[in-house]
Amino acid sequence: MREKTIEIALIGNPNSGKSSLFNHLTRLNQKIGNFPGVTVDKKTGNSNLTSDIVAEIIDLPGTYSLYPKSLDEQVVLDFIINAKKTQSLDLIIVAIDASNIKRNLLLYTQLADLDIPLLIVLNMMDLATLAGINIDVALLSAKLKTPVICFNGRTGEGIEKLKTAILERLSFTSLPTKFIDSHSLAGSVIADLKSKLSLDNDYQALILAHQFRKKLSCLNIDEKDIIQKITNEHNFQSATLQIQETYQRYDQINTLLNTCIENKSITNIQQYSIKIDRLLTHPVWGYAIFFGLLFLIFQSVFSWASIPMNLIDEGIATLNAYLKQILPNSMLTDLFTDGLIAGLGGILIFIPQIAILFFFIALLEESGYMSRVMFIMDRFLRKFGMNGRSVVPLISGVACAVPAIMATRSIDNWKNRLITIFVTPLMSCSARIPVFTIIIALAVPEDKVFGIFNLQGLTLMGLYTLGFLAAVLTGWILNIILENNQRSFLIMELPSYKMPRWNNIGFTIIEKIKTFVFDAGKVIISIAIILWVLASYGPSDQINNAINETQNYAKINHLNKEEEANLLATKKLEASYAGHLGKIIEPAIKPLGFDWKIGIALITSFAAREVFVSTMSTIYSVGSENQYTIKERMKAEINPETGKPMYSLALSLSLLVFYVFAMQCMSTIAVVYRETKTWKWPLLQFAYMSCLAYLASFAVYSLLK
Repeated sequence: MREKTIEIALIGNPNSGKSSLFNHLTRLNQKIGNFPGVTVDKKTGNSNLTSDIVAEIIDLPGTYSLYPKSLDEQVVLDFIINAKKTQSLDLIIVAIDASNIKRNLLLYTQLADLDIPLLIVLNMMDLATLAGINIDVALLSAKLKTPVICFNGRTGEGIEKLKTAILERLSFTSLPTKFIDSHSLAGSVIADLKSKLSLDNDYQALILAHQFRKKLSCLNIDEKDIIQKITNEHNFQSATLQIQETYQRYDQINTLLNTCIENKSITNIQQYSIKIDRLLTHPVWGYAIFFGLLFLIFQSVFSWASIPMNLIDEGIATLNAYLKQILPNSMLTDLFTDGLIAGLGGILIFIPQIAILFFFIALLEESGYMSRVMFIMDRFLRKFGMNGRSVVPLISGVACAVPAIMATRSIDNWKNRLITIFVTPLMSCSARIPVFTIIIALAVPEDKVFGIFNLQGLTLMGLYTLGFLAAVLTGWILNIILENNQRSFLIMELPSYKMPRWNNIGFTIIEKIKTFVFDAGKVIISIAIILWVLASYGPSDQINNAINETQNYAKINHLNKEEEANLLATKKLEASYAGHLGKIIEPAIKPLGFDWKIGIALITSFAAREVFVSTMSTIYSVGSENQYTIKERMKAEINPETGKPMYSLALSLSLLVFYVFAMQCMSTIAVVYRETKTWKWPLLQFAYMSCLAYLASFAVYSLLK
């Protein structure tokens, strides 16, 4: 039987449990893209309602109303109006936080007035009960003329009832109860717009009158001109009418809730929540707790991940050695082992650390603590040209600068947003973890400080702190340079504390690992293979000279076969195309302590920072017959000028500092261009961070060498 596909949109306020609902409906059958024409994430997934009916679920960004304050919210309005015009949407599921139902219902009432089939899902009923809120679900459903389903995001209880309700809702054409008389607010404007634009809904006309200046894809230039002409003719007062409409809606919502909800006095749970907030948002202890949590995270990234990382590293080395033994000695075998497998090892080894990092980030978001961080950091960041909403991009930058920069769309003030975009890449992202991990392991011993703290973990936190300090100081400088008298305000709701939904955290970790392995992995493996070719071949005369020099040197100095093979590998690498490339830039990076091999890695890592490790792995694998891990190969590298280990403390710290500040990410440059709509800022950003990285690295090496 041929499957029938229906289209359902999922909409709700931020922190309304929408993500849990989406995950339970779609499980792992999800994909992420972009809404047409914008960089806003579009999450879609399929849900099998019956054996022959499939629902395509579209998870819209969180929004408080249909009057957008940010690009994310604008996308929601655009989608809804487009769906209304094209009749392409079968149903909208409105996710509502039952513990804060009054505020959540505002968005529902706006959708109801658009005459769109709706279905309500009440999330967090357990929190509502704990807060002393008793909801008469049947009466609420009858009053709204809309099905209301209770759902538990942690356990998934209610998901089958929801699927049944979706099918039943599609069978009826009845529309929900309307809440306001739009015509009474701006009758003449609405009448003219309905006539000129062929609209069939009063509230749709009212919304377009309010929002035509926004960059809505649902309106073409001619339609915008018509709306502007009509609103000017009737002296349409947008701000005043929005306030009147909101008052009317809340009057209706209050009347509704007085009949459907019994709200008891403040419960013990709420009292505990207030006491916790007094501590977590305290001007002193709030910061101390936050930085203490960051300290715990960085300790865990090193301590918990060390065992699986070592197993992966040793497993790749063992696999490589085994394949070299069983496969014929040929160019194809070398490409497969030294190029592909070595490059693959540079990806897989960092999965444990990335999983741990995203586990903690998702935990902070799921519990409701991240909003408290935004609140306390607002006081601090305003001095540096940012505000509390900059916290999410800055913390997200610890994971990846690309979505972090896209997250700045929630910042209304353009100056605050521009500064946040500019400084976010200075936050050390997960792509730097491979570099930090391998270099720290070479330079910093696995000692304990005070018998508890891992010295390597402390070093890692120090690097992240260095990036954060550079970000806020850069913001302070830009705040002085950029003149903007527009004031910004942080108006936000602190969500209730919740027990984390472990399935949501699991979905987040799986999604981020998949992104790293498949997106970054494509770049890493491609560059690893190209690099193997460049490192294995070179001008024939120079390769032959390298072979002759090695043979002569081996005879004179009585080298054994292994020593001669290692020397030959080094000489051939130096004579290869990759070696020539490294030699070209070596004079420029010599003051930093870097040699031509590190120079090759610097060049390749401009595609993506994490390519550094796979590059070093490939370079040190070419011609090597030893079963060594990448860490052991780099530790054994000797500086030809000093005869001492190449990766000394001075060079290692110089390299770490360079990677803390260097831009080295083409994807970040691209997304900054897309968000600012000009090449001015990404080019300034690249130049500034490159100069900062070079000067800081030079200073560190000069002081410690």
